[in-house]
Amino acid sequence: MTPLDQINDLKARMAQSIIGQTQVIDRLLIGLLANGNLLIEGLPGLAKTRAVKAMARNLDAKFSRIQFTPDLLPSDVTGTEVYTQTDAGGTFRFEPGPIFANIVLADEINRAPAKVQAALLEAMEERQVTVSGTTHKMEPLFIVMATQNPIEQEGTYPLPEAQMDRFLMHVQITYPPVEDEVLVIRLVRGEDTAANSGTTAEKPSPIPQDAVFAARQQIGQIHVSDAMDRYMADLVQATRTPSALSDDLAAWIEIGASPRASLALDKCGRAHAWMNGRDYVDPADIRAIAHDVFRHRVTLSFEAQGDAKTADDVIDEILKLVALP
Repeated sequence: MTPLDQINDLKARMAQSIIGQTQVIDRLLIGLLANGNLLIEGLPGLAKTRAVKAMARNLDAKFSRIQFTPDLLPSDVTGTEVYTQTDAGGTFRFEPGPIFANIVLADEINRAPAKVQAALLEAMEERQVTVSGTTHKMEPLFIVMATQNPIEQEGTYPLPEAQMDRFLMHVQITYPPVEDEVLVIRLVRGEDTAANSGTTAEKPSPIPQDAVFAARQQIGQIHVSDAMDRYMADLVQATRTPSALSDDLAAWIEIGASPRASLALDKCGRAHAWMNGRDYVDPADIRAIAHDVFRHRVTLSFEAQGDAKTADDVIDEILKLVALP
């Protein structure tokens, strides 16, 4: 099987567990292929955790879940030095924390205080953790997928803009259509029946990590024209100088996107093109992932909030006004 066949197989397996969330599955796979971290936001019960678990279960990878709580400590995430007594005398050894895995689910990340959130920064950006002056490298396959509940504000610590910018994409999960919800009921009922009867279906072999690395290598060869480079840069520039496009945008945008947005558009656009079987990036690839890339990087003004404008509304306007290549 080619790397694309293996990734499509992984997608099909995830779709068997996550019904009605095809776009979310695509975004999780793009994050995996683009080697970036994801922030997944949605109301309770919309299968945020289930989606990440479905990916980890069908991939030959070590999975770790960290349930973020207000009393969590940084060492609970990164690990700590433990003193042990041996025949040769006492010594300190490093006991790795749950961050040392291939796929890390940071569940309800906004429930932990700033120190714990900061403990993730080095691992997310530098792919390493420093404890007691010693640096410990992460695995070659390493991705943090953090979930966030948008409606509960009591006992939460909103992520600062600097940390939000570290996430490659901000993925939003919405309610499934009623037809898909009927299928969800039947799926969970079947799982409960199988669990109560003690019968377990034979599981196929997990997709090897080499498929991900081979896919990343092919994605690196995807052709991006000069016109597409300029289009991505123009989109990012539009968030910084919105007055050049329209007075409404100028009133709605307070802070524009950082250069990380340009890099994210490039990485995600190439991954999107590859998953669709093309060896080049076209505007449709960039427009498909623009909302996920910009959603957490564009800071809206009070006027935008007063006009009931969301980040997606502002991004829609940018995509409408910036000329296609």
